Amino acid sequence: MRFSRQVLLLQIGVVLLVVGIGVALVSVLLSQTLTDQYGRRALAIAKSVAADPVVVANAAAKIPGGALEERVLAVTEANDALFVVITDDKGIRLAHPTPSEIGKPVSTPPDVALAGGDEVSAVQSGTLGLSVRSKTPIWAPGHQRVVGEVSVGFDVADPTGAFNQLLIITLLFAGGALLLGAGASALLNRRLRRVTHGLEPHELTELLYEREAVLHGIGEGVLAVDEANRVSVRNDEAERLLGTELPLGAALAELELSPRLHKAVAEGRPVDNLLAVAGNRVLVINSRAVRLDDRPIGTVLTFRDRTDLDALTRELDGIRALSDGLRAQRHEFANRLHTLYGLLQLGHHTEAAEYLQTLTDSPSARPSELGDAVADPYLQALLVAKTEQAQEKGLTLKLADDTWVPTTVTDPIAANTVIGNLVDNALHAARMGPRRPATVEISLLAEGGTLHVSVVDSGPGVPEDLRRTLFDEGVSTKLSPGHGLGLALARQAARAHGGDVWLADAGAGETGALFVAKLPGTLTEDR
Repeated sequence: MRFSRQVLLLQIGVVLLVVGIGVALVSVLLSQTLTDQYGRRALAIAKSVAADPVVVANAAAKIPGGALEERVLAVTEANDALFVVITDDKGIRLAHPTPSEIGKPVSTPPDVALAGGDEVSAVQSGTLGLSVRSKTPIWAPGHQRVVGEVSVGFDVADPTGAFNQLLIITLLFAGGALLLGAGASALLNRRLRRVTHGLEPHELTELLYEREAVLHGIGEGVLAVDEANRVSVRNDEAERLLGTELPLGAALAELELSPRLHKAVAEGRPVDNLLAVAGNRVLVINSRAVRLDDRPIGTVLTFRDRTDLDALTRELDGIRALSDGLRAQRHEFANRLHTLYGLLQLGHHTEAAEYLQTLTDSPSARPSELGDAVADPYLQALLVAKTEQAQEKGLTLKLADDTWVPTTVTDPIAANTVIGNLVDNALHAARMGPRRPATVEISLLAEGGTLHVSVVDSGPGVPEDLRRTLFDEGVSTKLSPGHGLGLALARQAARAHGGDVWLADAGAGETGALFVAKLPGTLTEDR
């Protein structure tokens, strides 16, 4: 039997039991109440008869029948009583509905009434059968002594009939309550099936175990929000990757998460392999809207950590840029050797010597070759590569006169990430700007273990509407898709070392934008 049906039967059984117990209690209380009411009614009639002067006089004189009998019959008929009996002070009947019983002792003890007290009897059996009766004394004038008693009784069928009528009403009410309870139980059962989608408890338990196993057994972060964009499901990996707590029921808009993540949830469209920055990590986000029975119930997002992969990619980009720079240098060096070889082959020894002298004395435009300004080989390689890239695009990359980095870099990946992204953005801005020649100037300065970087270009500056969100993921001045992570990654790398990257001057004047970076702990200190 299905659990929902078991619950329905159990609820109906509980309602039936409660109604049954209630009816039984009401029946007992009704029976006692009706018996007591008829007993008190009989006592009231008996008191009125005992106060009748004719009854008092005849009872004191012990005169049977006659006036007493007339009184008894009149009262019996007027009140639909079973009997009204009058006795003397010895318990001998002076009046009785059955004349043959007059002169005989009463069938039930008259001791209480003859002693001067009222007696309300529940149910007693006498010569006229089972009855509810009450007795009261007849006092002589002056209320000094008891001269007899009056006993009044009602047939047991009278309270029983009234009880049956009330019991029928009670049973009808109980039946209605039972039907109402059964109906409510049926509705609750239907609601239970709808909420649980018809699943049995053991199936729900299995689903719970499976969900916990899946959520906490996979290497990806999982975050699910309901239709109101409140957190409904999340695993520990999601909190670790996002770097923040995700309380169940919390509104997603109130959590400090990547703007790209908020946008993916707000739009409700499927998202594949969206890159976003979370703390010191680069995450790949996938988002899917979930529907059940053609009704939207929320959104599920998964996160993969590609920080290590992104670091390797940036390192590979740096090596590729260095390789391109070296290849360009090799071509240039080969061209010079070919020229020198041709001069020697043709016997122009004097021209060959002058050519060598010219090559030796000519200053190089490459920043990495300006004396000992930059001692670190990683920074030299990056500057050489960026200089070659700038020359290929018709731009000029200059190293500022105040550049001084006499020590080596302890984290070349972080340094190359910050410097490379700032230089790339500056080269793009300079190329798109109206000023010619298009130039970019970079300044590197060591202060203990801290590397200070400033990059200024000749571009048009940063538009005012982008200045507040320039470091958010997805914000870029480039028109082609796939951009908008460079500055966010640069700031992430700087902040991972306790530093930062910021826009010092938005430009739009005689010079373009000026970006400044501070990278503590990225240089070895002089000793």
